[in-house]
Amino acid sequence: MQSKAPTVDAYLASLPEDRRAALQAVRKVFLANLDRGPDGKSGFTEAMQYGMIGYAVPHSIFPPGYHCDPKQPLPYAGIASQKNHMSIYLMCIYGHGEAESQFRTAWAKSGKKLDMGKACIRFKKLDDLALDVIAATLKRITLKKYVDFYIKSLAAQGKDPTGKKLAASKKTPAKKTAAKKTAKKKATPRDK
Repeated sequence: MQSKAPTVDAYLASLPEDRRAALQAVRKVFLANLDRGPDGKSGFTEAMQYGMIGYAVPHSIFPPGYHCDPKQPLPYAGIASQKNHMSIYLMCIYGHGEAESQFRTAWAKSGKKLDMGKACIRFKKLDDLALDVIAATLKRITLKKYVDFYIKSLAAQGKDPTGKKLAASKKTPAKKTAAKKTAKKKATPRDK
């Protein structure tokens, strides 16, 4: 369920005490471990995004924003209270095989049960979480690493950073075929 709260403080104030305490503890881990940039000030921003507490790459650092909705800054992570559970959304590991594998391996070593979808970790109480694993993941996936991975992921899909399709090759199919035949002739040794 998406909240209509305009600010993080208003969102937290709207929650039952037990959930507020849990999300405040998770938020504290996020704020202590997110990349703040080389100057200690710039970096990920915290704000309400998609009806939850969101952490994103601001437009001032990544002007294209989120390719699905360029008006939104690029989402990195989120924290939410849902109807039947609370959630942490780690977009920073979504689709990133190595980062997700490191995360899952570290979580398994914690001895805690992981209830996770593609990027969503569901939990009922704070004790369900391996907060040290979350902290290490946030520290490891810096703003630069995340933006670089995001751009590479879009490029692998044939898209630019705005999500638009990259221009196709200027060769027509006939020219491509002719180019292949020419290359093949040059590569084949002549008969004697």
